[in-house]
Amino acid sequence: MSRCRVCQHALLEFFDFERQPLSSAFVAPDGTDDEFFFRLAVGMCESCALVQLIESVPPELAHHEGYPYHSAGSSVMTKHFEETARRFIETELTGPDPFVVEIGANDGVLLHTCGEAGIRHLAVEPSGAGTVRVHRAFFDAASAAAILATDGPADVVYSANTICSVPDLRPVFEGLDVLLASDGVFVFEDPYLGEILERTAFDQIYDEHVFFFTVRAVQALAERFGFVLADVERLPVHGGQIRYTVARAGRRTPTPAVAELLAEERELGLTDMATLEAFGRKIQGIRTELVALLHRLRAEGHTIAAYGATAKSSTIANYCGIGPDLVPYVCDTTPAKHGRLTPGSHIPVRPAAVFADPYPDYALLFAWNHAEEIMAKERAFREAGGRWILYVPHVHVV
Repeated sequence: MSRCRVCQHALLEFFDFERQPLSSAFVAPDGTDDEFFFRLAVGMCESCALVQLIESVPPELAHHEGYPYHSAGSSVMTKHFEETARRFIETELTGPDPFVVEIGANDGVLLHTCGEAGIRHLAVEPSGAGTVRVHRAFFDAASAAAILATDGPADVVYSANTICSVPDLRPVFEGLDVLLASDGVFVFEDPYLGEILERTAFDQIYDEHVFFFTVRAVQALAERFGFVLADVERLPVHGGQIRYTVARAGRRTPTPAVAELLAEERELGLTDMATLEAFGRKIQGIRTELVALLHRLRAEGHTIAAYGATAKSSTIANYCGIGPDLVPYVCDTTPAKHGRLTPGSHIPVRPAAVFADPYPDYALLFAWNHAEEIMAKERAFREAGGRWILYVPHVHVV
């Protein structure tokens, strides 16, 4: 892509992570010859300032029946979605027969909570969504029309960590125009570019994240398709996100929070090329420091493991050239990943129980966005003298 996926203006590339695999395509030990690779590079639209991947992979390759992430596996995320559901029930789903739709519902934690409260709900999810009712399709005008015919208009259409992964957003907004009630809202939350830059959290950039939103870019996006950005809210989950509330034009007045964050973005120069290029230099510095640290520890005879076979760990492992020679294995709680190899870097994935049998001297925390939860769970590791290696916002040892 040399043009913005939304407004078709030129993209200005500012960093290249080079050759990368599909971040969730954990491979069998005998399947490494068939991996799909692409060039992971990011640029900014010179017009609407939307930061996005230069190249993207077909959605059906990234999201499939065996998609290995499940939000119910994290107590923090389970609580987050339960609280979000209760908030919708109190503020948006207050009519006589409210209806909520979730795009990309994963295993359906939020919708299950709504169902327990007697709220009609539906997941639009091509790869399944646990025990909730599912319309198996990508969300667009056709699927929206089918839902409207059977269930009526939606009071809330919600999505978490999904809209940023949709390469073509026009069908999504066309679907919203069909399905959303006149006073309904589209609420989505995704990683915030401001947090990514502030934390140098470059591993948030991988194939499944096509867009890296700012308030400025989302406001322009909503207006392009006849909607208005009505509210924004910072969220602490997944390393820093923003929850965007979008409504039909003329139906809601934007809250002061929208203007406040827009002003903050201007003051920080969040979408200035100089800011983005400086971010790239920080990424290069982290790679140099992290690789040097791992080589030194291995040369000194220390044992090292990684913790959390996350999608985003694919970016740092492949960009930094971290393989089983530096990190012999990574522990993870997801059974579907056990016995497989991390994409591209081919680090063996082992069950979390292996972490204590015996403990390594150092653990590279790939799942840094769940650091508090993981470190509390693995308190015995530190008590045994183990040390965590983190690389966000810089390389350091805990």
